[in-house]
Amino acid sequence: MVEGKYPVVAVTGAARGVGRALIARLAESDRIRKVVAIDDHRGDVRGVTWRVADVRDPALAGRLTGVDVVVHTDLDLAPDSEHRARRAFNVRGAQTVLTAAAAGRVGRVVLITSSMVYGAKADNPVPLTETTPLAADIDSSVAGDLLEIEQLAGRSPRAHPGLELTVVRPAALVGDDIDTIVTRHFEAPRLLTVKGCEPRWQFCHLDDLVSALELAVAGEVTGEFAVGCDGWLDQEQVYELSGLRGIEMPASLTFGTAQRLHRIGVTPAPAADLRYVVYPWVVDCATLRQAGWRPGYGNTEVLAALLESRGGKHAVAGRRITRKEAAITAAGAAAGAGAVVGAAAVVRIARRRRKGGT
Repeated sequence: MVEGKYPVVAVTGAARGVGRALIARLAESDRIRKVVAIDDHRGDVRGVTWRVADVRDPALAGRLTGVDVVVHTDLDLAPDSEHRARRAFNVRGAQTVLTAAAAGRVGRVVLITSSMVYGAKADNPVPLTETTPLAADIDSSVAGDLLEIEQLAGRSPRAHPGLELTVVRPAALVGDDIDTIVTRHFEAPRLLTVKGCEPRWQFCHLDDLVSALELAVAGEVTGEFAVGCDGWLDQEQVYELSGLRGIEMPASLTFGTAQRLHRIGVTPAPAADLRYVVYPWVVDCATLRQAGWRPGYGNTEVLAALLESRGGKHAVAGRRITRKEAAITAAGAAAGAGAVVGAAAVVRIARRRRKGGT
């Protein structure tokens, strides 16, 4: 991109979620010359140029004519997506975007992953630095998908010389149409914790992610950086603010039960995903802070927005359940029959009985 030239920006996944919020902001930005919105269908945002395309199709390069920067937001992070299909969708999409951008002579690609790639571990320092080695596992979890995308980014300078790359790693994201293992955690009747380790909660409001992406698009922040609220909340603060209660289990029982329930299809999320709701993964967003950026929301405000957005939804270990099933789950946990994660088994039994099973 020529110095001082306002860029033409293409955004994938533009009809929904992060992509929709981003194009709405960029359409009003004085840093941007033109916004190209790419998705498999036209969205409802005006003031942008819609180009219908599947970002996993190599023909995408033809849709990037005249584009200076591509922001890739078209990801599937839903807890109940089948993990093989989800990984193929996420990784192939990122790979195709990088290849198409290089072929189309795009100057820069902005990839969005997550601070999950640092890994959630009981002994993580709080906060982590942005230069902390990525320690998530490439398993069947959402974090595994994102780590594989990060590895694609790491190989990009050799595969696509001359293509600049920016990687943005939001904390636990909250906003319209955001559905993740973290947001569903707060739909549970009880908040799960493991003995001997207290989680620390750092959130990222969708509006703050979008404002950070605007800086990345304009080239005002580059490289690899995290985005989220300043500081964190401890578990006692979460209990006080949410009015929810917790239930504590040994780590071995928590993850062992979760993996068994996942293996037989009771819960959608593998045990590895539960690490991100019981262990800390707070990151110091130093790069953005040094660029003069400040979050518009604090952790307390974002948690309040998350709780407000639940709208009567209930979940156990990442699986959406009915209100009646949630009551059964809460009663089982209160009676000592199991914890939040194990109570999915109670839900499964209740469903079998309704269908006439034994």
